[in-house]
Amino acid sequence: MSLSIAVAARRGAFTLDAAFDVQPGRTVALLGPNGSGKSTTLGCIAGTIDYEGSVTVNGRVLDDLPTEKRRVGVVFQDYLLFPHLTVLENVAFGPRSTGTGKREARAAASAWLDRLGIGALSARYPRELSGGQSQRVALARAIAAEPDVLLLDEPLAALDVEIRDDVRAELVGHLAQFAGATVVITHSLADATILASDIVVLERGRITQRGPVADVLAAPATPWVRKLVG
Repeated sequence: MSLSIAVAARRGAFTLDAAFDVQPGRTVALLGPNGSGKSTTLGCIAGTIDYEGSVTVNGRVLDDLPTEKRRVGVVFQDYLLFPHLTVLENVAFGPRSTGTGKREARAAASAWLDRLGIGALSARYPRELSGGQSQRVALARAIAAEPDVLLLDEPLAALDVEIRDDVRAELVGHLAQFAGATVVITHSLADATILASDIVVLERGRITQRGPVADVLAAPATPWVRKLVG
């Protein structure tokens, strides 16, 4: 059964009206030009920004819920790991924020670190990690909280060009281990085509095209999409 996400919100002078479905275990790439509303969509769903309006996930209204109660995991562009916590403690923060006990949270954190191939980094601090390692820790922290929706905000933008392709390929495998719905916010067509199964195009706060990656690439519906596809 698909997971329905609907955002009808206003932030300052900007209005946003976006509703789309994500299949469990699949990834949707949210594409659009600067100022189209991609980051606003993410912030409204996650509850990390102030907005007027309504956000629902499968009919569940999120507006009055704090971030930790929304069952939404977020991997930010700069990962935002806590510098004073070890890798294990960073990841355990995810389930701890939803009310899980300390012992259970640490067990869940350890299991996800192992699944993502970074169990050996448990005792390190963020300053001791590479960009790719930091990304995997941030991903583990988000998934360990068992969210319904996983949001990735430009997950590869902070990486050096030299390692971006390798980490992108790794990320595909990591996302395959998440049973929920994933939304990737990106400017990159390469990221969208490799990470996602479907594309939603957002322009000026409205969805202008949606569909499987191959369909969008074969028949771009707006001038912006045609320029992106080339």
